[in-house]
Amino acid sequence: MDGEETPTRPEERAIHAARSPQSRRRSARALTLVAAAAALAAGPHGAARSAPLPTDSDDITRVSYRGHEFTVPASWQVVDLEKHPDTCVRFDRHAVYLGTPGSRQDCPAQARGRTEALLIQPAAAPVTGSAVTENRVARTYRATADRIAVTAAYGYDRTRIQDVLRSAGLPVAAAQDEQPSGTPAVAPLPDDATSFRGEGFDACTAPGQEAMDAWREHSDYGAIGIYIGGINRACSQTNLTAAWVRTQYTKGWRFFPLYVGRQPSSDGGSCQGDCAAITSPVTQGTAAADDAARQAAALGFGKGSVIYSDLENYEPGGTVTDQVLGYVDAYTERLHELGYRAGAYGNTSSLVADLAKNRKDVTLPDVIHFARWNNQATTADPAVPADLWDKHQRIHQYAGDTTETHGGVKISIDRDRLDVD
Repeated sequence: MDGEETPTRPEERAIHAARSPQSRRRSARALTLVAAAAALAAGPHGAARSAPLPTDSDDITRVSYRGHEFTVPASWQVVDLEKHPDTCVRFDRHAVYLGTPGSRQDCPAQARGRTEALLIQPAAAPVTGSAVTENRVARTYRATADRIAVTAAYGYDRTRIQDVLRSAGLPVAAAQDEQPSGTPAVAPLPDDATSFRGEGFDACTAPGQEAMDAWREHSDYGAIGIYIGGINRACSQTNLTAAWVRTQYTKGWRFFPLYVGRQPSSDGGSCQGDCAAITSPVTQGTAAADDAARQAAALGFGKGSVIYSDLENYEPGGTVTDQVLGYVDAYTERLHELGYRAGAYGNTSSLVADLAKNRKDVTLPDVIHFARWNNQATTADPAVPADLWDKHQRIHQYAGDTTETHGGVKISIDRDRLDVD
């Protein structure tokens, strides 16, 4: 995540006459119809940019693992996690990861974005036949076959990742929607799971148990930000299961669940040109809330929990502000309908400024997670109006992209001060 201003590219800045907050909200909803029509005209998602796998042997790599062979472009990196257990498994770069991710992955705190990549690991249990599911909101396939489990991410090139899965005989054409019948039955955590006052941190991937225990005993941190889903979630989350969450809760940890959905632009904040941007704010904000609630419930976060939409820094004004406000408004309203509370992460100079300025015309998130890297561990800030989010509804990310060691365990983190009740 980002605590400093990162301007978008000049060609992405819209310059037009100032409009009222009411017109901003109307235009954000109108843009939904325009984008939806454009999407229908373009055909199936990913088709415009897709290309078949190359056939020349010099342009492909055949990757074998546990009796299965995958054909991938030769330019993709292949990583043996058994030999390199500290490698960060991330989906914002073209790569094939083989094996079980290590418990101490060396992940940057700042990774965001999504492209075509695979994690192929041993199956957790014996599997009969092959099966494939897809989460189109998060652009992720999950597949199981004899002795393997596959997580396959895609950005704009859905056809490419489908071809890679087909090359190993996985039944992509029969892929089912992820969780078609609703969320798996997981006993919800107590109501205070997302409430905390004190020091917290967020890391790109959920740490292993050894790391969590070491930091619980040897640091002042009591809450952790976990990335539960979203189209722009870059790091894999092998440790992040309902059992892991419940174990941390019983050991005293509390949480601020983050959902990395669509972003104001493809290259704002930590995206570096790899993020899927908001194009249809109401539709995409609503879909993000639906998916965020499903992912949260599957981890044990019950109704009433706060789920934060992570929005990287952007240059406010014009179309970008319209898109962001429409997206946040739809996300917040839909989470409320589902019984959850909505949080939003953003920079004080962009998201917070836009929300404060247009407070009468959007449904404000219940909790604000604001970024200003000033090394001041307080939730008071001159950029956050004193009469907004003033009833224990704030998190301040006051330092970012730093590395700390506690109990002999090093993790790259962002530091946060929480006042959430």
